[in-house]
Amino acid sequence: MKKIMVLAAAAALTAGVSALAANPFSDVSTDDWAYQAVSDLSDQGVVEGYPDGTFKGERNITRYELAQIIARLMAKEDQLNAEQRATLDKLAGEYADELANLGVRVSNLEKKVGNISWSGDAKMWYINNSKETSGDTWKGRMRIKVRGQVNDSTYVQGRFKNQMDFKGDNSSNTTMDWLYVNHSFGDANVTLGRMPVTIYDGFMFDSTLKGAILGYSKDAFHASAGYGRFLSNQYESFDTSKYDAFIGQAGYNFGAAALDATYIKFAGDQAKSAMGFDSIWSAHLAIPMDEFRLFGEYWDSNAKKADNSWQAGLGYSNFSSKKPGTFDLNVAYNKVGSNANLDGTTYDAADFWGAIEKDKSIKYWSVFGDVALMKNVSLHGEYVFDLDDQQDGFDDKAWTLALNYKY
Repeated sequence: MKKIMVLAAAAALTAGVSALAANPFSDVSTDDWAYQAVSDLSDQGVVEGYPDGTFKGERNITRYELAQIIARLMAKEDQLNAEQRATLDKLAGEYADELANLGVRVSNLEKKVGNISWSGDAKMWYINNSKETSGDTWKGRMRIKVRGQVNDSTYVQGRFKNQMDFKGDNSSNTTMDWLYVNHSFGDANVTLGRMPVTIYDGFMFDSTLKGAILGYSKDAFHASAGYGRFLSNQYESFDTSKYDAFIGQAGYNFGAAALDATYIKFAGDQAKSAMGFDSIWSAHLAIPMDEFRLFGEYWDSNAKKADNSWQAGLGYSNFSSKKPGTFDLNVAYNKVGSNANLDGTTYDAADFWGAIEKDKSIKYWSVFGDVALMKNVSLHGEYVFDLDDQQDGFDDKAWTLALNYKY
């Protein structure tokens, strides 16, 4: 949704709170239909512009930006009437995760459910990858998150996970793969324990870290630095859990584009000799164009011969899991080298680490997207074609279908 439309809706929550405000943005004229709403919210400190003095109302707003607006509205909650507070409660619940990352306590929700909240997701998916070396896959997964609010600046979160192979395993185990505490102080926060490390959606290293992360976020900028060990993976010769690792991340939303970068360094002389590399870096670029976007991703390690991976594509999205009929559709060209993480892609039927041999790669086109079938139920699909591989074991025209549930 365009930023200026969101702000016009948000202004209804503060109707009567402020008086007539002056125009703070060079690209919002007095003739614009949302001029008064934008001006009022700026005067109240609910919205901020960009360093060049513009508002960029025609740009699509991100969930993180909307969470910032909700947080500022929550600070004015005592000035709202009952109907406005009820609307704000619903928004706070929808964006609870983003607000928590900002260090904002969703107090109204806590009054209703205590200081513990539950959420989660479930997934059932089928992967048609008929090569004898891989076979097709039919799996199911359920994840349940629990968050306990300790005080205004501290919460503890855990996640229970169960995944099973409907074709193979007769039983499965439920484990708690997250358990960490987060403490916020101003624009910074520190996280300790066993926590998720999310990088990007393509072929990057994406895992769970046992250690500590110090983070900072303000307006369009975010950065973090962490130290610890990643969980053990399924490919023993690349078992990253044996080595201490430093991870640094940073990103900035320029309005016309968003750029993020990650660097991972494994400590000790044995890491490179055992794995063939001891550092990884990656970058992600997204350029929004109304409901379309251009995106690109790059990954590399310091192996003797670069085992790099990259993805470039074009996408369209009006998708919301809460709005049946909305969808997203993407097309991308992919080059995937050794050491890349194939987990979660059409090719995760193979061992997701080490499936591609050292100094070799696979290249292919992919089409993928989602459609909301009903509230909080969506169908995800992927199709791979025009495969150019340097080794056997990967299937041209492979495809995936997955049903996803949120609760």
